[in-house]
Order: sequence, then structure tokens, then C-alpha cells
Amino acid sequence: MTIMLLICSAALAGCIEDTVENSDITAVDNCTGDELKIAYEVKEDATEIANPQQVADYLCEKLNMDVSLYDVGSSGLAMEALRFGNADIAMNIDGGPAWVGWNAYGLDVMAADTKSDGRAFYNAHAWVKNGSDIAEAYLDDDNSTDPFSLMEGKTSCHTGWLKSAGMLMPMGYLIGNGYVTVAGDMSDTETLRTTINNYFDGSKSGGNAASIPASGALYSGYDGALECLSSGYGDVAFAKDSTPGSYCGNEIATENEAWCLPMNEYIALPKFGSSPSHAVMYNDAVLDDAKEVLIRDALVAMKDDLEGLEILTNVLGTSAMIATDTDAHLGTYGATLMNIPGISSKYGNAFSDGTATGAVKSTINIAYYLADDGSTNANAQGMADRLASDLGVNVNLYDVSSEGMIIQALRFGSADLGFMEGGPAWIGWKQYGLSTLAVETTTSQGDTYYNASAWVLKGTDVANAALDGDESTDPFALLAGKTSCHTGWLKSAGMLMPMGYLIGNGYVTPVGDASDINSLRLTIDAHFDGSNSNGNAASIPDSGALYSSYDGAVECLSSGYGDVAFAKGDDFSTVAKYCDNANASDNQAWCLEIDQYVQLPSFGQSPSHPVMYNADLLDVYTRNAILNAMLNWGDEMWIENYSMAGQSYTGCYNSVTHQVADIPLNQCGDEILSSVTSKGYKLNAGNSQNHLGSYSSLLDEIPGLSQYYHAEKYGISAAETSA
Repeated sequence: MTIMLLICSAALAGCIEDTVENSDITAVDNCTGDELKIAYEVKEDATEIANPQQVADYLCEKLNMDVSLYDVGSSGLAMEALRFGNADIAMNIDGGPAWVGWNAYGLDVMAADTKSDGRAFYNAHAWVKNGSDIAEAYLDDDNSTDPFSLMEGKTSCHTGWLKSAGMLMPMGYLIGNGYVTVAGDMSDTETLRTTINNYFDGSKSGGNAASIPASGALYSGYDGALECLSSGYGDVAFAKDSTPGSYCGNEIATENEAWCLPMNEYIALPKFGSSPSHAVMYNDAVLDDAKEVLIRDALVAMKDDLEGLEILTNVLGTSAMIATDTDAHLGTYGATLMNIPGISSKYGNAFSDGTATGAVKSTINIAYYLADDGSTNANAQGMADRLASDLGVNVNLYDVSSEGMIIQALRFGSADLGFMEGGPAWIGWKQYGLSTLAVETTTSQGDTYYNASAWVLKGTDVANAALDGDESTDPFALLAGKTSCHTGWLKSAGMLMPMGYLIGNGYVTPVGDASDINSLRLTIDAHFDGSNSNGNAASIPDSGALYSSYDGAVECLSSGYGDVAFAKGDDFSTVAKYCDNANASDNQAWCLEIDQYVQLPSFGQSPSHPVMYNADLLDVYTRNAILNAMLNWGDEMWIENYSMAGQSYTGCYNSVTHQVADIPLNQCGDEILSSVTSKGYKLNAGNSQNHLGSYSSLLDEIPGLSQYYHAEKYGISAAETSA
């Protein structure tokens, strides 16, 4: 028995020793009070002066608690330790995993480190150069000029891949507020790279690609992003609120970087949000309230004695901790972060489903005109049924009787999507912050607009000024006193866009009440009075009258009644449509030889019909899923008795997968696009500035137009408080 006891004792001792050696918990021996376990990532190369054990020893002394370190290999594991009650608090948690712990598991923040300026955060901003169009839009005190909407097509300077202030926060803000549309897999972080490259492609600035530098490469880090902007490579730099001051605002000039511009050259746009400092996290469902207060107070008091201050400085890298709560510390950061594709994979798939941070909305409502005779209802229902099938959710049609009702339904959440025309889309965007999800294509080549232009006859003073290559002879300045040919009253290319351009650029001075749309007629009559040409009054025809519509405006010019016709230009040329056909008999009888028509530079782009939504109410996951489903419809066509691989098929054929789906005709992509949308071509991903910006800048100049659209045409003012 003695021998057996010795053997068992030796074996048990070995077991105990192995258990202690392999344990993740390091305990402090001289505290006998309540137990406190701290989840902390203990680095293998931690020096004696920076050993986190000092934190445990300090709290043991101050709280008389049995304090132990629960060694975790990452912040994600620290969140798991709190989630399952293996630790009471977790320290030194970065903003990303802290947000994951809060959003996925309901964990809370009790305290946070402070930075050198005493704040527990820094603000993330976009920095642009003074004098740029973005800076001017921000500084002009005009709410209709939105600086963020002008970033599309610019060259962006990021601090690096997936950096908080340099990428995650600005992109989360722009995506969440509908400036940027994500077209791709929301569970894949690389979708963000594609989104950035598509949106910030440099096509409208210096032609440079977005700067997403690797660590240590040119333009990396906060200084690199600002240098990228300062050097002229980029148009917008994403960095901290303090970045320009740190590198270019020193009192001693030699301490500033060589590439710095004067400080007044840097303009900060409104912040995207606040990036939080390291947090102390806990699980409120596990940690006793009284114990929570004791721990928080002890952490905050560390700055008040020499030993505590040394530990804060050497171990935690801060000069003080402050008491805070989850919403205050992580709120704006989380609001932007949650819109980033693949954000869960960035932080170790910490969410319960392991792939995404959000689910598609369970019921989606689409604002749509339902005809009394039912003529279009079956097709619209087919669209709803198809979207429901693609997304696995309920999709309903929300019956509206006007464009104004669509705007109201989107404003107040009665509908999630609305198919709209350009005019009401402009009102919805500028007045109520609605966003563009997708846009119809107007041609098989994928165009989503047509250009509005002025046409004059060869040999006239206006044509000569346009063709002489002399910038000092301005053809638009010579239109005063001429007879104008419009397609009709308040038509886009025939009136609103040319008049918006001429008013906005100072060629035309508005006459009459600026809030009354009828002042536009007075303005046209005053400017285009025919006194310098043939004495004819401006042609503003009623629908169906002589010289009405696009062909009528060009006939007005061709016949000699008018001196300038406002119609479509460039690839959508009205003149070419009616007067430049290969078969001469297809041309209109009033046509002149095609070389007799001279087009002036385009006024701008009239947009195709967009699909609009409210970014404040429709989450990014749902809108991304809807967009991807709609984009796929463009690859489908209905076939009947079509021979393929020796077999005959009837159904919905996908040109990418080469599969034939057995679904109803009204649910097939080409049928949806041809019967429910207005053109029958593909839908493209869109954003409001890119699609409506040129159009909007012209319509903004028309006196009384916004009031007219609200009160008369769309009837929005009658329903200001509910949909």
C-alpha cells in the first residue's frame, strides 16, 4: 500500500505540475479577496519594464482581489474569453475587435486609454487642397453642394490597406451614406479594394489610380497619405484630424516635412467618425455591478500615483485612462465599420455565422405604379417574385400614384426602393438625401445618359465663333437676341438644361420672381427675343404643336424660323436621327444637308431612370444583395424551343452560366428589364453624384423649379410628415 501511495503521489504531482505549466492563467499569491481574471495578450518578447504582470500586481494591491492574467493569443480570443465568462475584463483591446465584441456578443466598455492630447479617440477626416472643387463645395455655405459627392472619380490617398482612419472609416461612411455602391460579395474583404478602385479611379482628375500602399511603401502611413495629396498625385487624403499639424504645422519650419504645403492649403471635410483608443472590455451579464465600479475606479485612479503612472506609460502605452461607455467610445466608429465588406473576416470571423456582419432585410417593399386596368401589374409582380426568389425574403409592391409619392415612401420608410425619372430623382437626392442604387442603360452599349446640346446653322456668327478655334469668341455669348427653338415647356434637353447652363454661367440674367417657375418664360422671352435676327419670338410649343419635341426643334432651326435649337447631341444626336440616315428617304422633308448643322459644346448629361433608396433606412447588406441580383438580370434572355446541345429548350437562359432556368416569363431578366424598367437594357450600379450631378448643377439654376416640382408636379408639399 505504501509503494502504491508513493507511485500515485508521484503521478499526481506530475499531473499537477503539467497543469500549472500549461495553464493560461498566472496568479498573484498575496491577495485573498474576490477573484479577478484579466484577459491579456502576453507578448513573448515582453521586457521586465513592460510586463503586463505589473498590472495584475497593482490591481491586486489596490483592490485586494485575487488577480490573474488569462493569456490570450489575440484580441478576438479575448472577446471569446469574456463571452464565455473565462475572464472578467479584457485590456488593451483595439477598436476593431472591441466593436466586434460589442456588436456580436453584447460586450461593453468600462474604460479607455487616452492619447497624447487627453482624448480617448482621434477623428477621421478627408483632407483636400484649398481651391479644389471639393473644398469649394464645403466652404460655400450651400447645402446643395455636397463635398463628399464630388469624390467620385478622384484619386484617393489611403494610409494603407484596412487602416482605420485611412480606409475603413472613410469607406464605411461613404458606403453607408450611399455615395459609394458596393458591387460584390459583402463577406469578402477584397470587395473593398475593387470598390475603391472603381470609385476612385482618377478618371476625372490626374488619371492616377487610388493609392493603397503596402506598409513602408511610398505614400504609406499618415505622413504618406498627406504627402500623396501635397505632391499632386492624389486629390483627397484620408487621415487623422491632427495629421497636417503634426507634419506641417510646427513652429520651427525645419521640423516640417520637405513636401509640406502652407497649413492654409489643407482643408478638412466634416469628420467621418471617431476612431477609439484601446478599451477595457467586460461582459455585463457576468461581471457584478459593484465589482465593475471598483475595477473602473482603480483603473482611472492609476494616473494619480507614481507606480500606477509608470505602469500606464510602460505597459499600456498611455498616460491615463478615463471612464467611458460602449456607445460613447465605439458608436461612430461602429456606424462606419459595419458597412465594410468582409469586416468579420478581418477580425477572425468573430460573428456567430462566421461570414457577415448583417442579414438581408426580411421584407422589401418596392414603390411602383400599379395600373387600374392591371396592364402592367403582372410584370411588376414578376419582378417582385424574382427578387424574392433570388434573396430568399419577402418582396412586396407598394402602390403609388405619382413620383411624389415615391419620394415620400422612400423618405419615411414605407418603401425601400423606387424606380424614378430624372427630375424627381434630383429632388429626392438634393432635398431629402435619397441615394442612387442602380441606373438604367439607354443603349445596348451601356450608356446611362444623353447629352443636351445647342444646334446652329453653318455660316452663322454663332457657328463661326464655335469653329474658329479662338477662345475669345464665345458662341454662347452670341445667343442673346436670337430666336430659340425649344422642344417644349420645361423639357430637359430642350429647355431646363440649356437655360440652367446659360443662367449658371452668367450668359442669361433671370427675370421675375425667383420662386415662380413662370419667371423662366419671362427670362427666355427677354433673352431670346429675336431682335438681333429675324424678329421671331422664342418657340416654346405646347405638346403636339408646330415645332414641338426634338424633331420639331430641329425643324424650327432648319426652316429658318429660329437661330438655335436645343436638343440632344453627340452620340445621341437629334440631327443625325432625323437628317443623317443612310437611306435619304428616311430623312425628314425639312432636313438640310447634314454638314449645315453645327453642334455647340454639350451643356451636360440628362440621366436615365435611376433606382433610388434611402441610405438612412436601408442597410448596406440588403442594398448590396438587391444590387447584385438586379445586375445579374442583364445576363438573361427568354428562349422558346431553342436548340442547344442537341436539345430544345424553353425558359430563361443565362448567357454567363449557359443554364436555362424553368421560371415564369415575367421573372426572366430581359422581360423584367423591358417591361418594368423603361429601356430594356441592363441595369448598372450607380451613385447619385455620378448619375445626377451634371443634371443637378443645371437644374439648380432654374428659378422656381424646385418649388414647382414640389408643389405642382409631384405634390410633395401636401405630405410633409408621413408617407
